[in-house]
Amino acid sequence: MTIEKIHVEISELKLDQSIAKNFVSSNSHGACTIFEGVTRDHSDNRKVKFLEYECYKPMAIKKLKQICEEIIEKWDVKVSILHRIGKLEIGEVSLIVATGSPHRKEGIQACEYSVDRIKEIVPIWKKEFFEGGSIWIEDENGFRPFS
Repeated sequence: MTIEKIHVEISELKLDQSIAKNFVSSNSHGACTIFEGVTRDHSDNRKVKFLEYECYKPMAIKKLKQICEEIIEKWDVKVSILHRIGKLEIGEVSLIVATGSPHRKEGIQACEYSVDRIKEIVPIWKKEFFEGGSIWIEDENGFRPFS
């Protein structure tokens, strides 16, 4: 594992984009790509009030690092992934992925890849609270944690 190219955090505190950006910045990089996942006010024709994220932190950290390793094997990048857990209000950032790369294309591809992989393999679960109720949001395999 190339530890100096990987930075991962899971936090109940608001995420700070500058932490991710500073980690991936380098004089040899011509691009810094940043993706932010933001809590929106609607989903499937429901008005969302807020979200709650839960995780099994030791495994989630391990899987986020695995994704970072996959990324640096495919592209010449440094990568930082920050994920928020707990209650998030509308407009708050739940995920930041930042890549630093010599050129923009690989950084953009690495960001997109990471978001897809996070949804596939990381044990972080989202519960959506909306007008009239709440629901666990399924992943691609239909998994929902126990209530």
